[in-house]
Amino acid sequence: MSIVVTGATGQLGHLIVEHLINRGVAPAEITAVGRNTARLADLAARGVRTAVIDYTDPASLAAAFTGADVLMLVSGSEVGQRVAQHTNAITAAIAAGIGRIVYTSAPKADTSELILAPEHKATEEALHASGVPVTVLRNGWYTENYAAAVQQARDNGVYLTSAGGGRVASASRTDYAEAAAVVLTTPGHENVTYELAGDVAWTGTDMAAALTEVVGRPVVFSAVSPDEHTAILTGAGLDGGTVGFVVALDGNTRDGLLAGGSTELATLIGRPTTPLIEGLRAIA
Repeated sequence: MSIVVTGATGQLGHLIVEHLINRGVAPAEITAVGRNTARLADLAARGVRTAVIDYTDPASLAAAFTGADVLMLVSGSEVGQRVAQHTNAITAAIAAGIGRIVYTSAPKADTSELILAPEHKATEEALHASGVPVTVLRNGWYTENYAAAVQQARDNGVYLTSAGGGRVASASRTDYAEAAAVVLTTPGHENVTYELAGDVAWTGTDMAAALTEVVGRPVVFSAVSPDEHTAILTGAGLDGGTVGFVVALDGNTRDGLLAGGSTELATLIGRPTTPLIEGLRAIA
């Protein structure tokens, strides 16, 4: 079975390739694709096929997808452009005769008010309209998204958000990558949507306690209002678009949209998800 993995120059895609190899897929049966071949060099050295693609260049997609059986479509990182990019990939997959597509989406993408959900919802709709068997992995939040929080805690002993008492059921990227490798290499996942999240939904207080242990100094949880958060981020020099996104995301967290509630991630990978503190230690 030949598998194409997009976004392999990114952290999640790269980990998916590694987990596929760990699960016994021959490197020659994997094509890792992305925009930067230098970041694929270590995979190429292990025998993985590599190719350069650009979602805006259908010819590059056609060349990379030719002969593949399965497409692992790791969602793009360019917010606002992803629907068009993903649609190009889906169209190329159909033309190449790919038999199944696995896609990394967002929690409850078809119903959620999560700021990131609309592009994923539109992509899911395009996938289901394609006629190709689909597996949708609605990935929850990555613990690695808190790398800046680790540094902030180390610098000033504060974990500051406007998420209030909202909970986050985060897991490490390797957990989500392993789940992707499982559905790519085992039967029974066609036309299934999985809601994936960490086993434990933690609070800001929990995060501060974990950061205290990880950085080796007391860390306090500072819960600020959205207006205060906006002022703080603006004062730190962030542009308006970034500030709005961060504050909106904290609002989503406050509303419980990242609180998980499903055990499907642990079930797929056959073990508990990586605890928050272990994920933070890996970052630190």
